[in-house]
Amino acid sequence: MKSTTVRRVTLSVAVVTALAGVAACGSKDSAKGDKAVGKSVTHVSPLAALRSAEKSTDKAESAKVRSTTSIGDTMSMTADGALAWGDGLKGNLTITYTGGKMADAMRKAGTTSMEARYLPDAYYAKMSEKFAQQFGGKHWIRYAYDDLAKLGGGSGAYLQDQMKNTTPNQSVKLLLASGDVKKVGEEKISGVDATHYSGTVNVADLADKNSNLTADQLAGLKKQLSQAGVTTETVDIWVNGQDLLVKKVEKADMATGAMTSTAYYSDYGVKVSAEAPPAADTKDFKDLMKSSGTVAGSSTTTS
Repeated sequence: MKSTTVRRVTLSVAVVTALAGVAACGSKDSAKGDKAVGKSVTHVSPLAALRSAEKSTDKAESAKVRSTTSIGDTMSMTADGALAWGDGLKGNLTITYTGGKMADAMRKAGTTSMEARYLPDAYYAKMSEKFAQQFGGKHWIRYAYDDLAKLGGGSGAYLQDQMKNTTPNQSVKLLLASGDVKKVGEEKISGVDATHYSGTVNVADLADKNSNLTADQLAGLKKQLSQAGVTTETVDIWVNGQDLLVKKVEKADMATGAMTSTAYYSDYGVKVSAEAPPAADTKDFKDLMKSSGTVAGSSTTTS
């Protein structure tokens, strides 16, 4: 595989894997709810229910994660593992590309499955033996969030902000920020009684409300969201009797096709440990990209 293809693949892996983790952190659910106070609550409004869910889920601090994501014919993928958010994002996910252009690209790189390891300042992607053979025997790529911020202007800065600051109740915040929330009804999710809420979010306005970006960064993000064809996103969440999320579905139309992300969570309070791989077995993403000059993340994320 040519080195330019390797760079293209690793950049795509960087952004897509990071977003997979962010999507996973967007909502947490649990069959246990072992860190929440067990109670039966009658909420007077969907907003009151969501505020309770936001607080309870945030206090849980960790959970097991199981999710699927698809973007048109660009890619479909699954993620499985555990994440913690009490003191910065950390955890481990196994990412498997199941279809689309990303699966084809990863297959050329030697594998369609990889381990993603998240730490508060960076995340690490374990690549294939084929990759290691071309890069001094090193299997891991380190993606510092500060470096990701330099990719694609505003979208890269937004990615950095979300990776460093996203809490597991982000989907609840999406609905609270939208001003458009309704209670759909009562349903069973993985055998657990849950209440279903739904709403529509203006993606560009959401960035204003949920990030610490500068005006220039926000302007760049909104431009790129517009170019990608994303204007609104629908969010559905299911909350159990302990005010913890049990399921999340996010959908949006993009220029490259429909995006759907579904996440399930369990085992709130699970112990999560994540350490950086050995430095001798790690290649820094910034060094990997030096020979290719300035790279825009938006094009490889969605094509």
